[in-house]
Amino acid sequence: MRALRYYGKGDIRLEQVEEPRVRPGWVKVKPAFVGICGTDLHEYLGGNNLIPKPGHPHPITQETSPVTLGHEFSGFVEETGDGITDLHQGERVCVQPTIYCNDCDSCKRNMHNACTRNGFIGLSGWGGGLADYIAVPRSAVWKLPENVSLEFGGKFYSSSKWCLWLLTNPALVEPLAVGFHAVSIAPVIHPIPAGTALLVLGGGPIGLSVIQAILAQADSSDDPPLIVVSEPSKARQNFAREFGAQHVVDPLRQDLVTEVQKLTGGRGCDVVLDAAGVQSGLDEAMQCLRAGGTVVNIAVWEKRATLEMNQLTFRERAYIGCATYNNQDFGHVLQAMASGRIRPGAMITRMIDIEDIEDKGFRALIEEKDTQVKIMVDMGRIRRKDSAVVVSGEGGGREVVV
Repeated sequence: MRALRYYGKGDIRLEQVEEPRVRPGWVKVKPAFVGICGTDLHEYLGGNNLIPKPGHPHPITQETSPVTLGHEFSGFVEETGDGITDLHQGERVCVQPTIYCNDCDSCKRNMHNACTRNGFIGLSGWGGGLADYIAVPRSAVWKLPENVSLEFGGKFYSSSKWCLWLLTNPALVEPLAVGFHAVSIAPVIHPIPAGTALLVLGGGPIGLSVIQAILAQADSSDDPPLIVVSEPSKARQNFAREFGAQHVVDPLRQDLVTEVQKLTGGRGCDVVLDAAGVQSGLDEAMQCLRAGGTVVNIAVWEKRATLEMNQLTFRERAYIGCATYNNQDFGHVLQAMASGRIRPGAMITRMIDIEDIEDKGFRALIEEKDTQVKIMVDMGRIRRKDSAVVVSGEGGGREVVV
């Protein structure tokens, strides 16, 4: 079968590998849609970080590079192992890619996301979504609600071409779960009441997921919390507005602290959610917080960050980390998608085939980073072959590459 294998910095190869066998308690899945994550891109550009290096196997999978990539994916049940009676061939599923030991102190406290030996399917071993088949533990498989489709909805005819309005592609559940978890651990009243002010740093896939998570966890859709986004890219600014941010600030052209003070009547924000991981953004975030406010860090930092500790101490502010998502967040996101509170499909800016993944996927995310948000790989060529381009909205345009 085909599989996209990661060998090291700048070295990914589409190869033929042996098809996985299903074992007792495991499920064989045929991937349908797979998102290219920023983590995949960091490994591609910087070399092995989360992906275990040769000679240093992952403590649970016992694998090192080369590994099969792809940890944001949906698909169909192909086969089930002995002992599984609640899943059947052909059912639509998405996969929660976290790997954990279930034995350490964190796991025993239901903090599997903070397992001392954690990893990710599609990075740490056990195969990945960028393959024709993958076998995963039953605990990693989420059955999709009936009204959450693998396919796209709302087709309409325009300019002599079929255009697709992307609605609820469940391959986006993984990044959405990151945003949902970050908002859920923010120390504010839940559901989040009107009048709460939240600042989101970064308008990429995770920042956009945070915006949607805030609105999904809001007390009222008619009177939502104040959401301010800091993002320099014009296209991503438009995406942030489209997904519900009331105010967007360009930190390269505007003074973020001044703008936040104006928008909050001089009070400052209750919470800052950092999906950017940039020192200048962190410095400004601390000044944007009201007394008693909290910064929730979601970003994976490439460099060591510094904190002005007196900014915390004298205003009783807090800084907390957010480790991906827990075992409940996937279910919460699927429920929000099923109810229509989250409609993330517009995050998809390009759809490609796996054969084109390096040029039209990885290279595009590097060279077109200001306009691309989420590039999706159609593993089964499920989309219509006569679908050409999706163009619309303020989001800077969306295209389906065929």
